[in-house]
Amino acid sequence: MNLGFIGTGEITKAVVEGIIKSKIKYKKIYLSKRNKKISSLLKRKSSKIEVLNLNQDIVDKSNWIFLGVTPEVGKKIIKELKFKNSQKVISFISTIKMNELKKYVGKRIDIVRAIPLPPISLGIGPVPIFPKNRSVKKFFDKIGNTIEIKNENLSLNFWTMSSMMAPYYEMLSYLSLWLVKKGINKKKAEKYITSLFLGLSENANQNKYKDLKELVKKSQTPKGLNEQSLIELKKLKFYKNLNISSNNILKRLKGK
Repeated sequence: MNLGFIGTGEITKAVVEGIIKSKIKYKKIYLSKRNKKISSLLKRKSSKIEVLNLNQDIVDKSNWIFLGVTPEVGKKIIKELKFKNSQKVISFISTIKMNELKKYVGKRIDIVRAIPLPPISLGIGPVPIFPKNRSVKKFFDKIGNTIEIKNENLSLNFWTMSSMMAPYYEMLSYLSLWLVKKGINKKKAEKYITSLFLGLSENANQNKYKDLKELVKKSQTPKGLNEQSLIELKKLKFYKNLNISSNNILKRLKGK
């Protein structure tokens, strides 16, 4: 099987790196030359990777084609490409919905929308897909954890949650910089913060309580430090503002 990637941003980079490290069987990976830095970096990682100048060449040589461009670019270039009914198209594009993709790509072609994130390069993290597709699920299960979604409207909620990646990293940056301002070495501060939240995330992932709310209760003691932090952040409406941001992102995805 030959895999083709149109668009070479960070998500494509992560997926390709995940594929290289996985047990996925493939003959060739074809990349667009759009981002020379990333395409050159990936090419050096495997002799099975080839960088092509034209997007149509990628389509012609591939069994599966992954669309990893921005919505603006996607609307311009996808409709100019000619696909075959035997091919499979997997779109990483956030705001181009299935009905538009079918119009651009072709109604008879197997199309799946997927939401991989950078941790996929490490072989971890969720990959929501719509619609259900056995072969695509099997593929992403080898580099992450596939979540099949029964309808597109529900899938938009997962796209919304994917927008929390940058805010999460910004929080880690803020907390590590706070330590730096208190006199801690920058490398040690960042290592501590990232290690701390990695451990907390793993603990939450293996949560043995009935739900995450119960974990919140178990992680604080009366008049303790965690209780104080939680109370203060609630007073600042930190968590309510998360919902406000999520609702705004969802409206954008719905085209409102």
